[in-house]
Amino acid sequence: MTVDQASSPAVGRPHPTAKAGRPRSAATRTGPSMTTRKHRAFYMFASPWIIGFSLLTIAPMAYALWLSFTTYDGISPHWHYVGLGNYRELMGDSVTWDALGRAGLFALLSVPLSIIAGLALAVLVNRPMKGRGLFRTLLYLPAVVPPVGAGIAFKNLFDQNSGAANGVLTFFGFDAIGWLADPYARYVLVMTVLWAAGNIMIISLAGLQDVPRELHEAARIDGASAWRTFRSITVPLLSPVLLFQTVTGVIASVQTIMPMLLAPMAGTGGLTTIPQSNYTYMIHVFSEYFALGRYGYASALLWVLFVLILIATGLIFRFTSGVVFYNVGPEAQK
Repeated sequence: MTVDQASSPAVGRPHPTAKAGRPRSAATRTGPSMTTRKHRAFYMFASPWIIGFSLLTIAPMAYALWLSFTTYDGISPHWHYVGLGNYRELMGDSVTWDALGRAGLFALLSVPLSIIAGLALAVLVNRPMKGRGLFRTLLYLPAVVPPVGAGIAFKNLFDQNSGAANGVLTFFGFDAIGWLADPYARYVLVMTVLWAAGNIMIISLAGLQDVPRELHEAARIDGASAWRTFRSITVPLLSPVLLFQTVTGVIASVQTIMPMLLAPMAGTGGLTTIPQSNYTYMIHVFSEYFALGRYGYASALLWVLFVLILIATGLIFRFTSGVVFYNVGPEAQK
């Protein structure tokens, strides 16, 4: 054996091309690939939401769809399959369409007013001032009050006999007003929505802080007034935020049950005491479910509302596509 052969590490070992010493490639390795492990990890972390969404959303919606084709009343085992009978009855029910019209009118009043109020508050607390954090907290606090608590508070505030609102009026020599009766009940309902404008304020405030200051400075250099800067720069850059608030506001307003909480005798037995101007679509659904026990018909009402909300959302996106501007970077445009 020569010196070179003795010092070579390959001496006495199999040839590199031999089967026993050939390294395994990535394709022949056993076990899941990196992509498979990522997918498994994703579904493992997302499984609580998927299970909850399936059991608490998909399953109830499917059950309500099945109920809408029956005469089930929630108690009696004797029910019948009526097909589209509930939907045909719904189309000819004037009470249903009147209630839907009131819900639409409430949305037309409350959504723009709440957006304007929330944006105005956001502009106010976005300015440099002492105690700005305290003001933001105080203005947001009403938004964290549960709807039931807010409804009871406004019911006591506007009570005709012992409410603070009539107390102020009588102190100045005016007659007491029946705030919770027609025609004033709808205005009290709108005030309850405006009272909790803190949610919109927080979202609008986040949008305002995302507006580049360089644009405002350039506008001031060009001699633009504060109102012109707000109208021509701030509002267009806030248009995605305003669109989000419009869509979510419409969906929330047509589903409100606040009129029931403001009724003088709220509850199942007090449904007839709800003022006519506040008898909205969801109150009608609640009445059909729990006062009349018509589960099938009420489920049909809910599914019709679901379809109408989808249509309304699609129309909002369709008619605002030309006025909504998204501020994206060059990377996002590729």
